[in-house]
Amino acid sequence: MPVETPRTTAAHRDPAPADGGPKPSRWRAYWPLGLALLPLALLAQASFYGRHVRPSADEWCFVPVVRDDGVWGLVDKFYTLDNGRLGNGLLVGLYAKFPVAGHQWYGVISGVLMLALLWALVVALLRISGTRTPRGLPLLVAGMVAAVFLFATTNTYKTFYWPAASVSHTLAPVLCVAVAVPLLRARGRRGRIAAVVTAAVAGVFMGTLSEEASVVSLVVLGTLVLFAGTLFTEPFRRSARIWSLAGMAGIAIGTLLLITSPGSRHRRSRFDAESVSMLAPESLWGSLRGFVEILGTVVTTWQYVGALAAGVLLGLLGRPGPGRDRSPFRPVRPLPLLALGTAAFLVAGYLCTVITYPVFGERVVTTERTWNDYLLMFVLLLVAAGIPLGRLLRDRAPRTAGFAAAGGALVCAVTVAGLIVPLAGLGDRMEVRAERWERQDASLRAAAARGETVMPYTPTRVERMKEPFGRDGKLKWPAQCVADYYHLEKVTYAPRQN
Repeated sequence: MPVETPRTTAAHRDPAPADGGPKPSRWRAYWPLGLALLPLALLAQASFYGRHVRPSADEWCFVPVVRDDGVWGLVDKFYTLDNGRLGNGLLVGLYAKFPVAGHQWYGVISGVLMLALLWALVVALLRISGTRTPRGLPLLVAGMVAAVFLFATTNTYKTFYWPAASVSHTLAPVLCVAVAVPLLRARGRRGRIAAVVTAAVAGVFMGTLSEEASVVSLVVLGTLVLFAGTLFTEPFRRSARIWSLAGMAGIAIGTLLLITSPGSRHRRSRFDAESVSMLAPESLWGSLRGFVEILGTVVTTWQYVGALAAGVLLGLLGRPGPGRDRSPFRPVRPLPLLALGTAAFLVAGYLCTVITYPVFGERVVTTERTWNDYLLMFVLLLVAAGIPLGRLLRDRAPRTAGFAAAGGALVCAVTVAGLIVPLAGLGDRMEVRAERWERQDASLRAAAARGETVMPYTPTRVERMKEPFGRDGKLKWPAQCVADYYHLEKVTYAPRQN
């Protein structure tokens, strides 16, 4: 068989045999691509269930505003009245512009976007580090990261299907890590300048999109600035510091726009009377207790091992490529590097809990959507931890490397299988809710067309989502928004008849 000639491009291509021997078999070269179909199928299954999503909670209030005043009307409402989040208002307005269809298609569009961004990040990291891998392995790693990040959570509906939560806490952290791609792919001075400008602009947008994702970004970027000398070689070290500082400056500007907005002041005036300061000792201690409980839930969720297995496969199958001698990464022992990443994760996670505790109190441990801002970092750390483990298995026990790869593939497959069943159950519950929602929707629209002004409303809940008349009719929010949605003056509580 012909000998494969090493190439200097496309780091994701098949690694050439180190000894110049025959090319690997087609099966060995392409099986990671076949395995990558499993998390992609899971994402497709989740996207299929997206057709059952209907407006709920805050979205009852968003849709009428966009219908009457357009997307920029909602952006203005966010800035002047609700919370000051300009970027958040823009993204919410884009899907609320298409009331039901926007909710149904949000999961598909956001899921594909997040997968594509994670894939681009993995490919860029492999390319700049001079690592060659079999075809499909970067897609497998990105797919496993997306699968466990989106579906290993204790409330997949609020993580993936609820657009209002996703744009703030699920999509936001993925957008943050994707901002590194222009820097990793920069070639020459113009490329580096473009990467710095992108980081600054993205930072401003992030500051007005998600406070929690901004906090995580500041911790990570600050870590890169402080430890650039340990992590990177010159001249990339200087570029990384400038890029990080530009991102931090952008976030600071965006955050300043947010906290000085009329909406943010109005929001603080509502909550300050009901909660203690985030810097009060009881708040800091409560945040610590809550964060420790959250960590307990996360580390005992076995499906996250799929990310570790993906990293092991990357370490087992990755090979030094021709560009390895030009890599900007300095050789650092895995344990100190992982310790640094873990410390950054713990600091970021605790700070996110601190800023959310005054609003949610002890409910921070059940408000799963706010965990996602730092959980993506946890998943990426697991992948990073698996890489040196895979290399160790490959170098110390080369004869058993094939068995180790088979074991890693099996863990990935079992992880995906373990996520399918609960996702299917959620899909069934969403379908039931959608059917009830549609029947009531048709009834309320017909009543409004007849000239009715007051109509009964029966809550249609799913996965602990807010609906009008919670707590057996005692909690009315967002009943008036439902009335506005149907052009009614008022809706009244009507318990479901079994």
